Amino acid sequence: MEEIKKLSTQEKALRINLSRAIYGSFAEIGAGQEVAANFFKVGGASGTIAKTMSAYDMKFSDAIYGQCERYVCEDRLIQMLNHEYKLLPERLPHRAAETRFFAFADTVEVLNFEKTNQGHGWIGLRFQLVPEGPVNDCVVHVKMHDNDAFQQQVSLGILGVNMIYGCMFMKDPEKIITSLLDGLTSKRMEVDMFRLSGPDFKHLDNRLMALKLVKNGLTKAAMFGPDGGVMQPSEVLYKKNVLVLRGRFRPVTHVNVDMLLASRRHFKREPDVDKSKLVVLTELTLNDLSSDGQIDEKDFLHRAELICSLGQTVLISNYFEYYRLVEYLSKITKGKKIGLVLGIYALQKVFEEKTYENLRGGILESFASLFGNNVKIYVYPALRSGDGNELFTLDHFEKELPKRLQSLFHFLMDNNKLEDVRNANINNLHIISDNVLAMIRKGESGWEKFVPSKVEDAIKEFGLFDYPNANSAAAQTAEVKS
Repeated sequence: MEEIKKLSTQEKALRINLSRAIYGSFAEIGAGQEVAANFFKVGGASGTIAKTMSAYDMKFSDAIYGQCERYVCEDRLIQMLNHEYKLLPERLPHRAAETRFFAFADTVEVLNFEKTNQGHGWIGLRFQLVPEGPVNDCVVHVKMHDNDAFQQQVSLGILGVNMIYGCMFMKDPEKIITSLLDGLTSKRMEVDMFRLSGPDFKHLDNRLMALKLVKNGLTKAAMFGPDGGVMQPSEVLYKKNVLVLRGRFRPVTHVNVDMLLASRRHFKREPDVDKSKLVVLTELTLNDLSSDGQIDEKDFLHRAELICSLGQTVLISNYFEYYRLVEYLSKITKGKKIGLVLGIYALQKVFEEKTYENLRGGILESFASLFGNNVKIYVYPALRSGDGNELFTLDHFEKELPKRLQSLFHFLMDNNKLEDVRNANINNLHIISDNVLAMIRKGESGWEKFVPSKVEDAIKEFGLFDYPNANSAAAQTAEVKS
């Protein structure tokens, strides 16, 4: 049954307890028994809980679940789920025909006594939708923002109940996502990774779930890799040198690829960049994904397909202003070099003072973050409007600025915060992605020369951006003949 109204944590726990078909175990490490406790407190827990346990000592934990380099990580969570779930049908075979088994696990680091750490954790549920049915997994990563260890534990207990209830009673994955914070707010608990997998969800694209996390306000940023698998940003970017290209990628053109490759060559030459710890991100913002305030999910997946085909890692964010993106990345990279790739016209927008009217310190306050320690912007040239083939670079940029901002521009140039991408392929600067998209949708020939071959192949094979692919065309022809 789909949920009609929002239930409280207690009401959800009680409904699960009263359902004779739902039965399983709890294993919670690092905070306590907060999730299981909610089921005990409402009564009827014997109808739900086969077992609940904690193995806080590392030796005990390793003896039960096996060796692991870290204890608050996804690998440990999966070890816990593997161990706990297999015990259920082994020890309770007489219940299998009428029971939807589940194993819930979490491994968590709450706020320490000195309050010097970031509370976070991995939470997972292995579950069946029907008795003797296939097994599915729901895995999330959370950041806990309560400034009190006890309150973080309370928040964890609430989210755990929400996860179990959502997976057991809701059919729509987006409703499962939005229900995770029932009784909470994103100021208390942030969900920055969500994955729902298994035979019952084989058609679900978790890249779309990453988008829904950001769209629904559960986090400001989410990631997925070239294989389409969702990723946890802090794990991927921790103490790494990060280079970011923001764009619409609708579609990816030769210009996008050259911006990334040419700027990466610049970035790798920086003396404080460790080439072995370099992560390149292509970023899509909600602003670039929406049209009239609405996000076209099909269009998003088309763009994701193209970016992934080029082997790129994608960051989806709700950081419209670049300085907010830099603030977010800086917290994760811990002072490592960050590079941003901007077209020259995008840099003009960065220098528009009206963008920062909501900041008390205006443009200076935003630039303190944007051009802070170990941040550099690589500026890709463009053809000047109405000037034939003349390039628009930083050499001309100062003249376009109001006089009151020219000294600020000089300061940034003198301190190596801005740099022209001088090895850009200027022969491609005439390519405009909107024009290429229009050609694809109209069925015009010639658009192929403006995009990488892998992008061309993906567009044609999957019929992206309304391209009439060969398979659908053949099917239509066969239908007409029949």
